[in-house]
Formats: sequence, structure tokens, C-alpha cells
Amino acid sequence: MTASKENGCAGGPLKGLRVVDLTSVVFGPYATQIMADMGAEVIKVEPPEGDNTRWITEGPVPGMGGIYVNVNRGKRGLMLDLRQEQDRDVLRRLIATADVFIHSMRGSAIRKLGFDYEAVRAIRPDIIYTNCYGYSRRGPEGDKPAYDDTIQAECGIPHVQGLMNGEPGYVATIMADKVAGLHALYATMMALYHRERTGGRGAGEGQEVEVTMFEAMTSFMLVEHANGAMFTPPTTPAHYHRAVEPNRRPYRTKDGHVAALVYNDKHWNAFVESVQPEWARGELGDAFSTLEKRARQIGRVYALLGETFLTRTTQEWLDTLRGLHIPCAPLRSTDALFDNAHLNAIGFFEEVETQQGPVRFPGVPTWFSATPGKVRGPAPTLGQDNEAVLGELAPEAPSVAPAIAVDSK
Repeated sequence: MTASKENGCAGGPLKGLRVVDLTSVVFGPYATQIMADMGAEVIKVEPPEGDNTRWITEGPVPGMGGIYVNVNRGKRGLMLDLRQEQDRDVLRRLIATADVFIHSMRGSAIRKLGFDYEAVRAIRPDIIYTNCYGYSRRGPEGDKPAYDDTIQAECGIPHVQGLMNGEPGYVATIMADKVAGLHALYATMMALYHRERTGGRGAGEGQEVEVTMFEAMTSFMLVEHANGAMFTPPTTPAHYHRAVEPNRRPYRTKDGHVAALVYNDKHWNAFVESVQPEWARGELGDAFSTLEKRARQIGRVYALLGETFLTRTTQEWLDTLRGLHIPCAPLRSTDALFDNAHLNAIGFFEEVETQQGPVRFPGVPTWFSATPGKVRGPAPTLGQDNEAVLGELAPEAPSVAPAIAVDSK
């Protein structure tokens, strides 16, 4: 693997890995952000107008909006106009030094620029080449544009939200982008692992990887919502009834709300014994005595619990439920997360000095005893590292790895 750059991969499990990143918005950049956090040298290649996410939210200076800064932290910045042959030549020379090439263009667009898999493989035979786009090119909608909202719609999120809330709606986060980004991360890592097992850098087998939003989100949604629709004949509709139950929501209390899940038999019995609600006595109580019985009438269970939760304050319920070891939580705002005692105790947030002032980043959510990740540095300004990156490249793209037979498949 290539020598590391101080701001790109000083330590971490991916130290020495070089990633050429032609992704934009959130799907691809989220995957490569995690690679950078874990020590990879990620070189973000942007057009002269920059990544769109530079401009969609407010930052301390124009072009450095919060979403862009977060998902592009710790990367080096290279501005290239790939409509120009001289800049395409720069990209070819950069690919010759890379372990991973990842992009988020539709197949026809990347092919038109001359950087489809076969073209990149000709430069770097052991490259891991990851495609990130909306729909698999193996199907009839392979060249269809996609955004988070349209993919949420395609994979059934507004449908199940409607079953629960009475009206179709999106989830209030860019779920499709982020879920697909995690798929892109693990898929790329698996391909790298295969290369290591087959000879390692310069000798192992590279390959092309396709990660698409529609397929990733369909898989994600059907983990539980496939349910009985998987069987022949189907035993249920394609949704998980507890997840879409209209009464599944934070419980109202005397002075607010609380989240709680009185679910398994251990928790249920502890709750009933301690709280002794009227409806849990006698024959009615017996109707709820096992998880299987409660699951069959989960709406009724939620409704009865909802009546009971109205009898105490939020803090009283938190004290009671925590004493019974029943999962519960207060309702927090996203703003409140920045002052969360638990997160601050473990050092979750990492403050990084940037040209625009200090930035308090949400940190790496995983922990490694030997090779921990960390926020490697700020996000690059547009074209920030052009001079440095260009100065490192050979004047012509060399054959830097022994050839792997192109027809080896």
C-alpha cells in the first residue's frame, strides 16, 4: 500500500490505503469518510464547481456547509475538470497509485469520461473499483437518477409510515444515502480482503463492486418487513405488524413523554408486579401473560400501556423502569446530543482546528483496542491539495502492479 500522508492515514486499521474518491453528496462520501477516519488516505476529486453539499447548508464561510464538512473530514482535496484531457491524464496517473477507486456517477456518465472499470483496470490491474449509484445497471432502470426521497419511496418507507401514521411520509433523515454508504464501505473492504488473500497489493485479484441505493434499501427494509411474505403461500403481508402499529410511539406522561419497551416476559412480569395496573388483573391479565399472546394483539397492549403511562411524570417513570431494568429513555433533541453526558464521558466528539475555526465533529462510533480510528483532520477547501498531489505524481502513469489477466474471469 502507498505511503501514508499525515492528514490522511496516521494510524488506524486502514493505514497505508489510498482511495481515489469521485463520489459526491452523502452516499459515497459517507463511506469514504469512515475510510479516512480509519486511517486511509482519501483523495477527494471534485469538479470546478465543487460538491453540491458544499452549498446546501450554512457554514462559517461559503462552500463549507456542515454536511459537506462532516462527510469529507480528513480527506485531501483535488479539483479536476474531467472534461479536459489534461485533467483526465492527472486522474489516470493518480489511479496508478491507488488501492481503491470509488465513484457515484451513473454508468453511462463514467464510461463517457473514460473511467469505467475496464479502463481503470487497464491502468491498475489490482484496483478495487466501487460503483455507487441508484439502481443496478444489470436491470432495466440501471441508468435512472436517484435521490434519498425517491429511494425511500421506492423501497416502501412512505407506505409503512402510512400504515403507522395514517398518511405516507418520509423518515426525517437521509436514511437511503447513509444505509447505502455503509453497504459501500463493507463491500469495498470485503473486496480488499479478497485481494489480500489472493496475493496482496500488486499481485492479488482486484475486482469491480456495485453498490446501489435501491437494492441496499430494499434489503434493509425487508429484514423485518419481508415477514410472512417470504413463504409460499404467504402467511402475512409484507410488513412487521409491531413496527407499523399506530400506537407504537413514545408514551405520554403527566408532564411530557417517555420511550419504553415493556416487551419480553421478564420485563413484562417485572412491570406488572411493580406497577400493578388494573387491566393486568384476572382474566384480562392472563390474555397478556406471554410474549406470543401480546404479540398477537400488540395494538391493544400499547394502548393499555399508554393509559398507564399517563399516571406518572416522565422522571418518575424513568426511575421506576430503570430500577426494573426495562429499556427506557427520555426524548432528546439532536441539539441535546452535543451535551450528552455519556457521549462526552467517552470522548465521542472530537474538536479539530480548521482554517474556519474549531469544529466539533461527531467522532468515530466504533472502538479498536490496537488500531483506533479518529477524525484525521478538517474537510478540504476546493482544490486545496492540488499542488501537493500533482507534485507527488509521476509524469506518466506507470505500470505499478504486475498485470492480472484481463480475461481471468
